[in-house]
Amino acid sequence: MTTARLPLFPLNSVLFPGLVLPLNVFEERYRAMMRELLKTDDSQPRRFAVVAIRDGHEVAPSAPGMPDPTGLPERGPAAGFGADPIAAFHSVGCVADAATIREREDGSFEVLATGTTRVRLLSVTADGPYLTAELEEIPEETGDGAGALAEGVLRAFRAYQKRLAGARERTLSTPPELPDEPSVVSYLVAAAAVLDTPAKQRLLEASDVAARLRDELELLRSETAVIRHLPSVPAVDLTRAPTSLN
Repeated sequence: MTTARLPLFPLNSVLFPGLVLPLNVFEERYRAMMRELLKTDDSQPRRFAVVAIRDGHEVAPSAPGMPDPTGLPERGPAAGFGADPIAAFHSVGCVADAATIREREDGSFEVLATGTTRVRLLSVTADGPYLTAELEEIPEETGDGAGALAEGVLRAFRAYQKRLAGARERTLSTPPELPDEPSVVSYLVAAAAVLDTPAKQRLLEASDVAARLRDELELLRSETAVIRHLPSVPAVDLTRAPTSLN
């Protein structure tokens, strides 16, 4: 397996391969990370790893990149994550490639990154201005029946979108264009569906594309059935999710 050591950016959300991640970076440890990434030549990827914070663990101030005035006054690369930071994070994350890192006048950063590859955390180190992690790349296996499952997931996803938008009696005049490659479908649906972090993390960790699609099909059918029986559902703009289609 391929291993690498990269800067670690913990979030309270899940990043998937192929999806775009916009970040507003205010906290000093992550500013330091971005300053270091800017030293990388433009011709090379500016990579860091995104991991989701486990439920029940203290979130460090501005862990998602935003300032938190109620956060603990703790300082340092592992602030808010305890004596053993790796225990605060889910074990599978995603490498992000920062296509744009723009420094503002106040020293904060506007970052636009794209998820690329799933990785497993092997160790976390706090011996610099920000956390770094040794990571093992997770190969992407297709699994059996992924093509047919992707078709079923797309049908279920369209029905789910209509329910979320409150379109109970009418059909969409122009259905949105969606991909048909099973792996892309699996990650797009995982990112766009309104699910909690543990459910999204389970989808990220799926053993192969077919397994992820099977799980999504079950989740979409279940969620659509629940929404159908609600008295009213406000319109939801899926493009406002933390990650969006590249």
